[in-house]
Amino acid sequence: MHDMLTPYEKGNQNQTTTWSECIAFYTELAQRFPHVLRFEQIGLSDGGIPVHAGVVSADGVHDRSLIKAAGRTVFFNNNGIHPGEPEGVDACMAIVRDLCVDPARLAALGETVLLFVPLYNVDGALNRADTSRVNQDGPEQFGFRGNSRHLDLNRDFVKCDTYNAQLFNQLLTSWDPDVMVDTHTSNGADYPYTMTLIHTQADKLGYGLGPFLRETMLPHIYKEMEAKGWPTCPYVNPVKDTPDDGIAEFLEVPRFSTGFAALHHVIGFMPETHMLKPFKDRYESMRALLDVTMAFTVQYGEQIKQLRAEAKEQAANASEWTVSWRMDETNPSTFRFKGYEAHRSPSLLGDYQRLSYDRSKPWEKDIAYYNSFVPSAVVRAPKGYIIPQAWREAIERLQWNGVEMARFEDAQEVEAQYYHIVSVTSRPNAYEGHMYHDDVQLEARTALFTVRPGDWFVPLKQANARYAVETLEPQGHDSFFRWGFFNSVLEKKEAYSDYVFEDLALEMLNTEPELKAKFEAWKANNPSLLSNQDAVLGFIFANGKRHEEPEWRRYPVLSVF
Repeated sequence: MHDMLTPYEKGNQNQTTTWSECIAFYTELAQRFPHVLRFEQIGLSDGGIPVHAGVVSADGVHDRSLIKAAGRTVFFNNNGIHPGEPEGVDACMAIVRDLCVDPARLAALGETVLLFVPLYNVDGALNRADTSRVNQDGPEQFGFRGNSRHLDLNRDFVKCDTYNAQLFNQLLTSWDPDVMVDTHTSNGADYPYTMTLIHTQADKLGYGLGPFLRETMLPHIYKEMEAKGWPTCPYVNPVKDTPDDGIAEFLEVPRFSTGFAALHHVIGFMPETHMLKPFKDRYESMRALLDVTMAFTVQYGEQIKQLRAEAKEQAANASEWTVSWRMDETNPSTFRFKGYEAHRSPSLLGDYQRLSYDRSKPWEKDIAYYNSFVPSAVVRAPKGYIIPQAWREAIERLQWNGVEMARFEDAQEVEAQYYHIVSVTSRPNAYEGHMYHDDVQLEARTALFTVRPGDWFVPLKQANARYAVETLEPQGHDSFFRWGFFNSVLEKKEAYSDYVFEDLALEMLNTEPELKAKFEAWKANNPSLLSNQDAVLGFIFANGKRHEEPEWRRYPVLSVF
């Protein structure tokens, strides 16, 4: 018998570990079982708190370079990104402990390596209370979703406003795991399931990995979870108010952990236990889910690695790229779902009908499951991109993600495609610290440019092409442009004095036929603005060639074909 019980196991099964207890637990395990576990600090959070990672290996090899050189399968478990959803933190502690103390469990790992982050949002973990999870049943105390900068780390994987995300980008890139599980707790509708599952959207994952996930891995996980006493369903994302009308597969774009993992052709899972279930049940179902997915990864590791290698090769030679996806509403499948009867009744608080679920009236039936997604924006694949060195925020994120780049040594003239930004519609309020651009309309143009020594060329014939494309193409779901990294090009830098420009505007209309045609069309479409001097002169100033600013509304990343 071992004496290494976790805080959860020592308690009443309604308690989760603190950050200090968690780190002390792993530190002692690593000291007792150095041939099994390496546990170390990998950096600091924005709040100055250490962030740790651990590696479990059956043969005592923990060095990343040796593991990668041997081509060994890597299973990655991330926990505590939302510290108010902590069951994965506690389950991972028990799993690692069991691997240390049980030789049979350790031997079952074979050549596979377990990489884990015990508690990712360490700042939020230290912000403990019992109030922030409004509808959740336990545990007694838990951490907070926001980090020390009040940011949600599961929206930060591309923009990387936090040190945590920068660490994560480099950790995932350097280890290049084959499967990732990032543990969460869900909210939303009421239903009998304790465990629901978000996975990398199969169409978006693509290549051979998508069909493998949909046809082999997911059926296996659902079958094994049922056998363990934890029936599992897809994440309950109702297309209307309740699951009765169908659920939609979650399109996990790259701001989320599973969407970010997909940029590196990693199969990702985001298990979401149901908030209304007791913490003990949520913990046990999460432990089961981690055991099942890790065992599957061990069994199918060679096939997964082969599919990932093929996906990287195909991506490096792609002729076009889908950078945005939408749900196919015309092509739902079905899922046999267990639910509770939904009721509408007058609210006691206001003059409206409120929703409730009657657990005494369960039902089971096939519901529509919208799990097919089709391209909504496709771009022709260039040979590569040119990024002027001034745009260092984009460059450093590419570097954190292992994207191959080379600097120009000499100045040269190149013909390249660029995007003129026709229009941008941004959110009226801040979203995770940014004024995110929801709608981006572009016009592709071609011109000659002078490339300067020190500017960067990003070839797409490389394993990390997908990350480069989906972050550098402005219409990508979570492109650097959408997050505002290039906002300064949306600002015109020079202005005019209206009393002087009035005469110059007339001259421009007489000497620029294209401007005159645009102005006549604008007047016809905007008769109410003709009495607005700023609007009239502003249109002429913005559309004329005489005082054109080439950099205004020109996206600075160039495409070379």
